[in-house]
Amino acid sequence: VQLQASGGGLVQAGGSLRLSCSATGITVRVNVMYWYRQGPGKQREMVAVITNGGSTNYGDFVKGRFTISRDNAKNTVYLQMNSLKPEDTGIYYCNWRSHWGQGTLVTVSS
Repeated sequence: VQLQASGGGLVQAGGSLRLSCSATGITVRVNVMYWYRQGPGKQREMVAVITNGGSTNYGDFVKGRFTISRDNAKNTVYLQMNSLKPEDTGIYYCNWRSHWGQGTLVTVSS
């Protein structure tokens, strides 16, 4: 299983980014897929989850700003992040069970 995250970068507060997680070795459509993040000096925390049924859930801090989705044809999971804040800075990881992608860095400047 490989999870390839991409899409991170430097953005100003209030801006948007879309992260992608391209999966090989599993079919995202039939699995529960997560996005986690780890900020500087912080513990890793769950950002969003999408189930095989398409249900979604988010960390409390998201407050309607992020949307997790998937493209079954591309076997890819996305995280659309809007209204970004400096506290959203961190490395964002795609996850399936015990498998973690390499992470993509998101930096939000004030």
